Amino acid sequence: MIITRLVTIVLTASAALTPLAAEAACTVNTINVNFGAYDVFAATPDDATGRVRLRCTGTRPPSVTVHLDKGGAPSFTPRQMRKGTETLDYNLYQDSTRTVIWGDGTGGSQTFVQPSPPLNTNIDVTVYGRVPAGQDVSSGVYTTTVTATIFF
Repeated sequence: MIITRLVTIVLTASAALTPLAAEAACTVNTINVNFGAYDVFAATPDDATGRVRLRCTGTRPPSVTVHLDKGGAPSFTPRQMRKGTETLDYNLYQDSTRTVIWGDGTGGSQTFVQPSPPLNTNIDVTVYGRVPAGQDVSSGVYTTTVTATIFF
């Protein structure tokens, strides 16, 4: 018997403008990380990807940094999705091997930095997600919202 849990990380976006980059305009938008059905009996983790897209116009900023928050979890290791009071552990990474936790530079996480971003060009950055195997949780929909903030 396979019991499924539908799990989705909703990525939202915001921007923080530094005074030195007043002539620059950078935007960020996202595609959610959707894990689909999680099988509590599977021996392998449930992996999925999403995307953060950056685009800068105007004066080129010296760099762009993207933070992903904890999504309401108490830490980056692990992040947690919720269904009521129940939690399902997961994390978001910068690399396909899922070793570099994407966060805000605290708690063992790292930020994403794009030095000297090209102007008027979409920069697509993959968000690699993983729900570890072997979590004994009840059936239902587990979600969280992670905010992506761009600094330039």
